[in-house]
Amino acid sequence: MNGTINNMTDAAPISELEFQQFQRFIYDAAGISMSSAKKALVSGRLASRLKVHNCASYGEYFRLVMSGGSEFQVAVDLLTTNETYFFREPKHFEFLRNTILPALPSGRAVRVWSAASSSGEEPYTLAMVLDDALRGRPWEVFGSDISTRVLERAQTGHYVMERGRDIPPDILSRYCLKGVGPNEGTFLVARELRNRVKFAQINLNQPLPSVGEFDVIFLRNVMIYFNVETKRQVVARLLGALRSGGYFIISHSESLNGINETLKVVKPSIYRKP
Repeated sequence: MNGTINNMTDAAPISELEFQQFQRFIYDAAGISMSSAKKALVSGRLASRLKVHNCASYGEYFRLVMSGGSEFQVAVDLLTTNETYFFREPKHFEFLRNTILPALPSGRAVRVWSAASSSGEEPYTLAMVLDDALRGRPWEVFGSDISTRVLERAQTGHYVMERGRDIPPDILSRYCLKGVGPNEGTFLVARELRNRVKFAQINLNQPLPSVGEFDVIFLRNVMIYFNVETKRQVVARLLGALRSGGYFIISHSESLNGINETLKVVKPSIYRKP
């Protein structure tokens, strides 16, 4: 046998018991329900951390995660990160520009919250739409996520070009800088836009910090990971930060049927608070 555990590269495959431990972990930490179909995802995303810490098994790594150190947040980050891109589900942004924004009262800043902002594509898309449509009127975009890792990435505003494939050309040229040399194939969101988008770590499965009131809240492509009761609790928390008459927007693949009875359906995936 060559080498020792200190230079091992492969751990034992994740067992059913070990997978159940991480299922419970991510549910308790973030309210995310992972089906048995996610076993390979859990194994794949955590494998590199077992190597970093020379863990011989996923059970050993689980004990490290639960020991109270910084690895807890690392595991949360790895198991909650989702890929996204700019102008995803574009009809929502068209509705924001053409219907919501023109009807908002003047005299105060327009505030929009991307409540599951991931690596920043959604909040920067919102910023582009608001800045372009409001023509100098004050606005604020707030992005939040449970993962510190994706928030750090979001704050850089630096993306591979593929993530911006759906940005309209005039918007792309106005708000983004094309990478050259070693940064070829990437783009950077312009500094003046980056400076106006604020990010914070927030766990939607816990009581919310004081964030003020918003005209629009986007909660897209995250509720698919929650069970019914968690969905009810998360939506109720967020509605406390939505102004009367404000809009609540979810993904086209999601629904609030049986989740909340107070919101009025404007069109599929778009709701309004009375």
